[in-house]
Formats: sequence, C-alpha cells, structure tokens
Amino acid sequence: MPNVKRPFTVKGRPFYPIGGQTRNSSGYNDQEWATALRALELMHGNTLEIPVYWEQVEPEEGVYRFDHLEQLLTDAISHDIHLILLWFGTWKNGNMEYVPDWVKTAPERFKRAISPTGHQLWVLSSHCEATFEADRRAFTALCEFLKEADSDRQQVIAIQIENEPGILGSDRDYGPEAQAKLESDVPREVFEGLQVLESGPLHALWQAAGGATSGPWYEVFGDGAGEMMTAWSIARYIDRLAEAGKEIYELPMYLNVWLGETGWQIPGESYPSGGAVTKVLDLVKWATPHVDLVAPDIYLSDSRSYEAICAAYARDDNPLFIPESAPGSSNPVRMFQAIGDYDAVGYAFFAIEHIVDEAGEVRLSLLPLVDSFRCIAAAVPLLLEYQGTGQIYTVAQETDLGLQIYDFEGYTGLVDFGGTYGRDWRHLGPSLEPDANPGPGRGLIVQVSTHEFYLVGANYRLHLRPKAAPSEQLQAARVNERLLTRLAHYVRVDEGHFEGEGAFVVDRRRNGDETDNGIWVEADVGVVHVLMSDILSPLKGGGSHRELSRLWFDSNAN
Repeated sequence: MPNVKRPFTVKGRPFYPIGGQTRNSSGYNDQEWATALRALELMHGNTLEIPVYWEQVEPEEGVYRFDHLEQLLTDAISHDIHLILLWFGTWKNGNMEYVPDWVKTAPERFKRAISPTGHQLWVLSSHCEATFEADRRAFTALCEFLKEADSDRQQVIAIQIENEPGILGSDRDYGPEAQAKLESDVPREVFEGLQVLESGPLHALWQAAGGATSGPWYEVFGDGAGEMMTAWSIARYIDRLAEAGKEIYELPMYLNVWLGETGWQIPGESYPSGGAVTKVLDLVKWATPHVDLVAPDIYLSDSRSYEAICAAYARDDNPLFIPESAPGSSNPVRMFQAIGDYDAVGYAFFAIEHIVDEAGEVRLSLLPLVDSFRCIAAAVPLLLEYQGTGQIYTVAQETDLGLQIYDFEGYTGLVDFGGTYGRDWRHLGPSLEPDANPGPGRGLIVQVSTHEFYLVGANYRLHLRPKAAPSEQLQAARVNERLLTRLAHYVRVDEGHFEGEGAFVVDRRRNGDETDNGIWVEADVGVVHVLMSDILSPLKGGGSHRELSRLWFDSNAN
C-alpha cells in the first residue's frame, strides 16, 4: 500500500499499538490483571486489549455499571499504557455467552438464530430489532462513559465491536425473519459493488450463479446465498452500532474475524457463518462505512497461509491490523512479515499472561516471541515514517534457510543467520544459554537513504556490497583479500534508541572486530544505525587498479 492509513491516534498524532490481549476474565481479576500488566512491561508494549462484557455493564436492564472500567482506566494511566476495549455484546465467538441474564432468558423477545431442523441455537439473531436496540443502548452507554471519563487523556484508542461474530451451528438463520430476507432482493449497494469487482471469491461466486444484476439472494449467489445474506445482515448490524457509538464519541471502531481458512472450511461448523471471512470481505466492506477496519485473528503458523491472509486483508480500503495471534514458535517471524511486507498498523497476541513465569519474568520458551515484540517496540518511529514507502525490508528465516539476498538502492545485501563470530561479549544473546532458544533469524531493515540503514531484530547479520558491474566487483576483490569480508566500509555503526519526537539517541558505538564480519543484530541491542561510506563509489566509473589500491589504503590507514 503506497499510503498507509492509520486509524489509531492519540491526541491527533499517529499511534502504533503493539502488545497483547488478556484472557477473557483477566481484566476483572486483580491478580490476573496485574500479571497482564507485568507481561506488557516485559514486552515493552504500549497497548492492552481487554474485554468489556455486556452482562457486566448492564446486569439489570437499563442499569449500567462502569466501576470495573474506571479502575482499568486508572491503572492504564498509572502504567502509561493504552487500551483497546473489546465489546462482548450480541456475539462472542459465534454465540451469546456474554449477554446479560435478562437477554438469555427471554428468547421470545430476543430471538435466537434457528437451525435447519428448527431448533433454537445459542446465538442471537441479527434479524431481531429488539436485540439490536438493547445492544445499541448498552454500547452507546459505554461510549458516553468513555467520552466523559477519557476524552482528555485518550487512554482508550479504539473499540472492537463484538468478537468474532457469526453463527456457530448453522450455515444461516432459518427463522421466518431471516427466510424473508433471503427471499427479498439483494440490496442496491451490493449490486453497485459487484459491478466494479473484477475478480476475487465474491465475484467468482456471483459469476458462477449467472451474474444476475437483480433478484433475491439465492438467485444472485446460488448455493452461497445463505452465508452471503447472513454476512450482510451481521455487518449492517455492527455498522449501525458503530454509527450510533461515533455519534457520541468519535473513536476508531473495528470488527474482528474468526478465519474461514481452517478445517473443512464449512460455514457454521469450521467458523461462524456470517463472519467477515475472505470470501465475503468485499460484501462486509460495502456494508460497514462506519467501521474503520476488518481485522483478522491469525492463528495460522505456516508462511503460505499466513501471508495469504495478510494479503487478503491488507487493502487500500482496509489497513491490516492483527488483534489476535498465537504465542507459538512461528509467531516471532510472522509478526515481522505482517509489519514489514503488509504494512500492519498494529499487532497483538492472545493470552498475554502466558509469557510470565512464577518469578514474574519471561518464560524461556516464549523468549523469542517477547524479544520480537521488544524489537518492534523499539522501531515504532521508523514504522510510522517508512511503512508504505518500499524502504522497509523483512528478515524472515524459514526452515533450512541459511541466507537471504536483498536489492537495496546502491547496495546488494546478504543476510546470514545465527553464529556468534564478531559479536560483542555484552550481546552474545540467549543462544549460548543452555535452556534458551534464540529463535529463527528475524527482523526489519530500513533503508532511509542510499547510504543509511536502521536494523532491528535477532539472530542475523547483514553484509552490504556496493552495486557495480561484475567485472568491477571482481577487480575490487583482487585489491586485497580483506575486501572479500569487508565488502563495504562504514562511517559508523551505532546501537541506540528513539526518544521524544523520534530522535535517535546513540547508546554505544561499534568498531573494530565488531564490524569486520557484517552488521550483527540481536534483540537486546535495540536499534542499530548504519551509515555507509561511499569509498568504493569510483568502481561505478571503472576506477583503475592503482586508484582502487590507493582508496583501499587510505580508508584503512588508521
């Protein structure tokens, strides 16, 4: 994406949320909440995602309570962190577990989705206006509270509306209201969108059904009509909530997705039918003009599937945000791919408490994950400035991958993974500790100008070589064998960090042995700033052997 849209801001300035999501009950249990705060501190994160339950906010109809949320805001201020609130309302993971008791026990008023056999499911129907109005009243009460309690400080940066909405147990709602919708004409907005689609799963489904330009859902989408109608209905329901909430308090609002690319990929069985899975994403975007983005919860670990999901949701009209991911062994690399290759505007993983051991420190098995989050946290100013420019390059070591090559402006780059040679004794890293795993090589390389780079990550080193014709490269190599290892020269290599308005502060200068074998990167060095010398630039003009010798001697005389 050439222009990255950033929905998250704090007091008018772009904000990059990096952190985790608490387990569903942790925010309202003092000990678990304290563990979540400690986990965020260990990760160097800046944002916690935490649920707000409808049943807790409105235990009696029309009676609202926000005392728990008041305490969360107080703690967020004292810890200098931000919050994303997850509204567990009508839907939570394809069912109705978090609605109030007075909703659960009144199915005649708050109608349930009906299965193909006529049974009531433990899912509220999106076609019931009484349910929508009840959810709307509670949600807008939440927005009113936030406007009064937090509009000045802005600790809360966004609200997720519902959680992985949809229907588990059926491909659609078979109740009379839903059936009437299925048999009614497809809305005009859908046809307007279909007319400009040129490809994609929704376009293919429409064409397979005959490409009709009018008619009911089952004529326009054939066998997929039930899921398409359900997706439209749920998306419109959520958009109406967003519209009502934003009329009170203008916050970014998004919906998240239980992915459809799992198991048998059967709607209602493998994932909640009506959720914003990839095949209905176009439809959902047309239905939700008041929703800022649709965010996939990615628990996939293989690179092909992971990148396919990132590519599907990273669109010009939908910046990629990943609110949930798995704290598994693959996540450290995948996060860098989402951020570097797909311009993800924020990243979190689920069950943040799991990284903390009994002593209050990072579990060794999750150290690679935590290290990766620390690296991203250190690089936030670079992400805000250079995402979308094509100047960020991802380092991602897949299984059995030993080297990666890069085509930079003016330089060819070669990354190799692992190894301790040339590293400073202060930064030998966890690879030498018997119980720790440094994880795969991973990180980001940012080329801010022809001769200037920033590097973050772990377990890799970068070698740079000025671009020239092959014969000229060989001529340079013959000047001295040392040029085979020191293929380019540095003005400086500094370890440091960003402060304030994004100014880079040098913590330590590297030189000598520590720069002879490439620019090594480990999680504990923060950000590495590299300024290259153009001492070999005459190669591009065909410098003589004598000139090359003099240049090399002059550059190494001291």
